[in-house]
Amino acid sequence: MNLQSEKIRNLCNILSLTTLAEEYSILTQAAADGNMGYSDFLEGILNHELRSRHGRREQMLLRMAGFPAIKTLDNFDYNFNRSIPRTKVLELSSLAFLERKENVILLGPSGVGKSHLAIALGYLAIKARLKTKLIGAADLLLQLEVAVRQDRYSHYIKHQVLGPTLLIIDEIGYLPMSKQQANLFFQVIAARYERGSIILTSNHSFATWPETFANDSALTAAMLDRLLHHSHILSVTEGKSYRLKDKVKAGVISEFVVPQVELKQGKEVN
Repeated sequence: MNLQSEKIRNLCNILSLTTLAEEYSILTQAAADGNMGYSDFLEGILNHELRSRHGRREQMLLRMAGFPAIKTLDNFDYNFNRSIPRTKVLELSSLAFLERKENVILLGPSGVGKSHLAIALGYLAIKARLKTKLIGAADLLLQLEVAVRQDRYSHYIKHQVLGPTLLIIDEIGYLPMSKQQANLFFQVIAARYERGSIILTSNHSFATWPETFANDSALTAAMLDRLLHHSHILSVTEGKSYRLKDKVKAGVISEFVVPQVELKQGKEVN
């Protein structure tokens, strides 16, 4: 490496042009081979740096999101469960609901693709370089209780609940909550009301939610009032298990149909 190249690399480091500092020699050789003009070269290396920054931010946001795996709308099989409203999902994929700070509620029995859709929408938010967090309802409650015991509740709400542009809470209703847990969950919903979007999945109809929330009908009503005020509700009333579809196709197991449950029909609440 000659002296000029070393100086350029040092300047790139000072200006936090990380990719240019590492790849300057390769980029200049490619420009020379292509007989590139000065302006085209400058534009090219700046675009290269910008793309690298976007890629690094996306990877950072993915790590912070806590997705168990990347799911996309492109690889979601709408034909498998025809009760899933494809047009509505495609509308949500524009992410306009995030700008309006609206919520998305996915209701339906276990295994029909609710979590896939939630993660897929979350992945689109990350591609748009928006901070996203996925957490199971049980883990959320555990972390809230620990934060209360350690006198870090306000800090947790500020950074973990209000920090993400999109908060995804998975599997509401799989376990009943204590009175304290129900109150803590209500505080999460109240804190984000008209301040940030939530995607929430549940295998329970709204009519049975009081049973999950410590049989507290007043608290449940107050929570649903905030949650549903600006929301999109997608209900899957019945269907085959999306998780097991590949094994069914391969003949590993026989076809398995998720039992029908009574759910409120999907609609938008303004």
